[in-house]
Amino acid sequence: MKKTWWKESVVYQVYPRSFNDSNGDGIGDIKGITEKLDYLKELGIDVIWLSPVYKSPNDDNGYDISDYEDIMDDFGTMEDMEELLKEGNKRGIKILMDLVVNHTSDEHKWFIEAKKSKENQYRDYYVWRDPVNGREPNDLTSAFSGSAWEYDEESGQYYLHLFSKKQPDLNWENEEVRSRVYDMMNFWIDKGIGGFRMDVIELIGKIPDEKIMSNGPKLHEYIKEMNKKTFGGKDLLTVGETWGSTIEIAKQYSNPDDSELSMIFQFEHILLDQQPGKEKWDLKPLELLDLKKALSRWQTGLEGTGWNSLFWNNHDLPRIVSRWGNDKEYRVESAKMLATLLHGMKGTPYIYQGEELGMTNVRFESLDDYKDIESLNMYKERKEKGYTHEEIMESIYSKGRDNARTPMQWNESENAGFTSAEPWIKVNPNYKEINAESQLNDENSIFNYYKKLIKIRKANPVVVHGEYKLILEENKEIFAYTRTLENEKLLVVCNFTENKAKFALKEQIEFKTKELLISNYDADVNEPIGTIDLRPYESRMYKLTVHC
Repeated sequence: MKKTWWKESVVYQVYPRSFNDSNGDGIGDIKGITEKLDYLKELGIDVIWLSPVYKSPNDDNGYDISDYEDIMDDFGTMEDMEELLKEGNKRGIKILMDLVVNHTSDEHKWFIEAKKSKENQYRDYYVWRDPVNGREPNDLTSAFSGSAWEYDEESGQYYLHLFSKKQPDLNWENEEVRSRVYDMMNFWIDKGIGGFRMDVIELIGKIPDEKIMSNGPKLHEYIKEMNKKTFGGKDLLTVGETWGSTIEIAKQYSNPDDSELSMIFQFEHILLDQQPGKEKWDLKPLELLDLKKALSRWQTGLEGTGWNSLFWNNHDLPRIVSRWGNDKEYRVESAKMLATLLHGMKGTPYIYQGEELGMTNVRFESLDDYKDIESLNMYKERKEKGYTHEEIMESIYSKGRDNARTPMQWNESENAGFTSAEPWIKVNPNYKEINAESQLNDENSIFNYYKKLIKIRKANPVVVHGEYKLILEENKEIFAYTRTLENEKLLVVCNFTENKAKFALKEQIEFKTKELLISNYDADVNEPIGTIDLRPYESRMYKLTVHC
């Protein structure tokens, strides 16, 4: 496969509202990100994925956009944005904009116009339907609970909103809508951004009358057109968020012919601790064999024909160390193990802010301390269905999106150094133990472990391009695999449990030289690799030179 800069890069997601407040109003902002670029440079990342900073009434934390070519007042000005791009470029850090084009805010000028009358030129920018038997057109539901149809008294029609009712869906069948979206994308490309992360992009081909939401028949036609009219041939990174993708669909998206996107986010592994056929709030324990199968299927399935994104966390997901690690006795060890497992795989790694510090989920005592629309709607809905307060709160503690949205923990001063004011959402109380300042100069910190993993990636082509192979497939405690490129082999071994585990290879790996690249415990470099007694959550990454 051909080499491209984004295959060798590491991306860091910034959730601006919670990253760093530069002006003391309790809300993170763009200047606050610029202030921390040196911290990110120190970590070694190449790209910042910036969650939405566009003008927005903030019903869904910026994913409801009222003006694509302006900046949300909370976050600053267009001049601040241009300064961030300039300062990022100076440090070799590109900015990836979050592209939210399945829907707009209901306060976008297009929708304000569209509501005026059925004859308005903007009416067809959105999806409108007549009532059926005096009710909603069909039983489509919103991701944020309730019907996906909202009645408009004025015109006597319903409009579609797959998310909040303040997020009406755009009608991608309208050529003019597509053209306006492409103009907006080119506006940002001309400003010098490094590419786009595309929010729920698989929904733009929807056919609501047939209840087809993701992967509609025209989806890839639209993406090819978007590629041609905007980022195609410009060497930008493009990643699509696709909850309903299969490996075959992913090959279409990330085909090396460059006709669509660089890669997608797929979420098969993320759904493994959810009861089958139920909602994300219905929890079940993770089975390691399921995780091995899911991740390995994507590693081998896209080999030579597509490209993987690698992630544990984002702004919608709980903190991985609390989810599948151990955020109490083995927080440091399990955070490092999870990082080793992911960063040794083939694909572009994404780090979510605070992941590099081992930040954890939060347990606010009062529901009033939670801000996320999805969690609050779910609480109300489940309460009506008879769930207890305690049951619902346990689901929020495990899976609520606010776990990822508590302020970044910079130091042990008040509010974790995030702000001098009262923060928009409370800080996780453990910030005195877990913060960036205490980790920067500690060579054994999680931060410095991530920094080392990134350096290993940059220095070893086998990490970027090597072919993946799962080993010890049926072992329920150890996740181990190799990556092979020409005469080099990477061996990654991870104990996924809080117990000791024995790594024992049935067939020895032949090699001339071995180097222990990284380990989360002090390890004997001369220990034979055929059998290793692994401590709780121990991980190791070896580089082997094999016989030609």
